[in-house]
Amino acid sequence: MFEWLGITPQALVAQLLVGLINGSFYAILSLGLAVIFGLLNVINFTHGAQYMMGAFLAWIGLTQLGGWVGKPDWEVNYWVALVAAPLIVGAIGILIERFMLKRLYHLDHLYGLLLTFGLALVIEGMFRHWYGISGESYSAPEALQGGIRLEGLGLFLPKYRLWVIVASLTVCLGTWFVIERTKLGNYLRAGTENPKLLQALGVNVPLMITLAYGFGVALAAFAGVLAAPVFQVNPVMGSNLIIVVFAVVVIGGMGSILGSIVTGVGLGLLEGLTKVFYPEASSVVIFVIMAIVLLLRPAGLFGKER
Repeated sequence: MFEWLGITPQALVAQLLVGLINGSFYAILSLGLAVIFGLLNVINFTHGAQYMMGAFLAWIGLTQLGGWVGKPDWEVNYWVALVAAPLIVGAIGILIERFMLKRLYHLDHLYGLLLTFGLALVIEGMFRHWYGISGESYSAPEALQGGIRLEGLGLFLPKYRLWVIVASLTVCLGTWFVIERTKLGNYLRAGTENPKLLQALGVNVPLMITLAYGFGVALAAFAGVLAAPVFQVNPVMGSNLIIVVFAVVVIGGMGSILGSIVTGVGLGLLEGLTKVFYPEASSVVIFVIMAIVLLLRPAGLFGKER
């Protein structure tokens, strides 16, 4: 069908798969940003650094933990890291919210942005000092190594890439369901609109907001662990990705959970198609779409006009 353009069906499907993988990372990272902004009204520029921390915790647990505790055989495998890293980074996020961000809620959004941007630079600088920027490799778990060969299409689909897509979309849709379709989600949304009324009903709003920030941060760390076997683990992996993720959030609508998921996956696929038909534009297509959306609908595709 596309041979007249010099493109084989195999190349098209392969790029769509790459786009779907990238879109899965865009979706889960932008979801974390949307949760934090929607519930706390904070633009969390530390998100990329927290994504990087999740990847590094997985790598450290697998390769260096034994040396730290004096037991060379000790290691934290991928499946344990997939749970432990988000919990650790989420706990660090809770401390950041309690001792830093909490003091800025009554101020302009700019102060929260500047604080989180500064924290991102500090965290990235620390990891640069400790590990350099050359990057570290992290092997996929044995159960997800290899792939599935589709003889009819002449394609080889790596199992781990398919796992990334399934895990990301499952977490994204589960988060959407909890926030939009459960009593807890109703409390969370009510806490952003009328916290005093909710407190009068006996709900601990400050604790709820703190846990919401921790959860959004944990989503970033979860994405980092998923990314470790796909990309090299290095201190700049978050800063290289976070600008694109912010563009995804703006296009979907700041604070929109569904918008983050749909836009993240859709833009990943569009980016993959652009690499097939017009590779030179693949690195800017998302930003071009962001500019168009801001001109036509400043609140984003799924955002609400204020």
